Formats: sequence, structure tokens, C-alpha cells
Amino acid sequence: MSLLEPLSPSVAQLVPKTKTPRPRMTIGDEARFFSTWLRSPLTMGAVSPSSRLLGQTMAAYLPDPEEFDDRSVVLELGPGTGVVTQCLIERGVPESALVLVEFSEEFCGLLRARFPNATIVQGDAYAIAADLGSILGQRRLEAVVSGLPLLTKPDAMREEVVRHPLSVMEEGAPFIQFSYSLKLPVRPEAIDAQVETSPWVKRNLPPARVIVYRAG
Repeated sequence: MSLLEPLSPSVAQLVPKTKTPRPRMTIGDEARFFSTWLRSPLTMGAVSPSSRLLGQTMAAYLPDPEEFDDRSVVLELGPGTGVVTQCLIERGVPESALVLVEFSEEFCGLLRARFPNATIVQGDAYAIAADLGSILGQRRLEAVVSGLPLLTKPDAMREEVVRHPLSVMEEGAPFIQFSYSLKLPVRPEAIDAQVETSPWVKRNLPPARVIVYRAG
């Protein structure tokens, strides 16, 4: 299989039927997200929250949550207003198994209100992902879901963000990233990983695709 071959089965098959969702993100989230982007565009990397379809596509590549136990953790880097987070919960991930790392103090407050049973960590996701011990403790990392704007960072920094979580997860566990770029945010050979990509999610602003890294 080519490294750039779309994931199989198709995204349409992988996107799960959703459970009864919580109230969806509001138009106020769009304004809040854009305002935060204006203050710090390189930190945000996007001018609007991810679409639900993109979030569902990312969530579809998680391991089966029914096989999780009390030690399982799913780490989300850069959750923003929580669109993807909600899709992870609808996929079956227990809210208590979620660790959300967000830089914005305002977004952290919003996430705490929306996901009171999740662990919310305010801080630099690039630094935290490279040193997970204090967050994980004795718990097991099942997957990483990332909305970080990796291409705004130097090669070495973004490679470490992906490499370190892969090194502590079981073989085959995914690091799930989305990107607006034709260029892969991290070259798989640089981190000894395999990579697969989804078809483009055109109903997102801007269109994006999901990139999944697994230990090689």
C-alpha cells in the first residue's frame, strides 16, 4: 500500500452512527474562535472550529472504545471549542477517559463547562506531548487526536510531538491528525512510522484530510 493511499474501509463506512448528542456548538463559538485566532493566528492555525464531519472522520479511526478499561486514556491536543471532543464521546469514548490539552484559557473554561468529567489541562500541547509521564501516570494511552497546526512549527518540534506518544502506545495505536495541506506535517521516515490518509473532507472550512500515524 502506498503511504498516501486512502484508509480502507472507506470513511463513509467508518464514520459511526451517532448517539444522542449534547447541544451542538453555537454561532457564538465561531465568533469566539475567530477572535482568538486574530489574537494568535500561529497558535490557532485555523479561523473556525472543525466541522462535525471532520470530527467524526477523526473519531472513526480510534480503537474500539468498547475494549477500553479503567486505565484507558484518549489524549486530545488542541481541542478548541470541543467539536472533535464531542465526536469522540459519540464514538463511545467515556468522557472520563479524555484528557484535553488546550493553550487558550478561555477555551479551557468552555471545555470544563461542556465536558465536566474530562481532564482539562491548560498548557503548551507541544511540550506536554513530548513528556506525557505526569499526565498518564499508570494509565494507558489508547490514541492521540490532534488539531495542532503542526506546519507552523520547526520539523524537530512537530516530529517529537508525534514520535513520543507513538513510543508509549501499543503497536498499531494511532496518532490522528488533521491537516489542510497537501504536504504531510511529519514525514513518516523521520519518526519510523507508517502513515495513512483519508480522502479530503470538503465540507470543512478549509477542506481538510485526516492523517494517521502508527509506530512502524
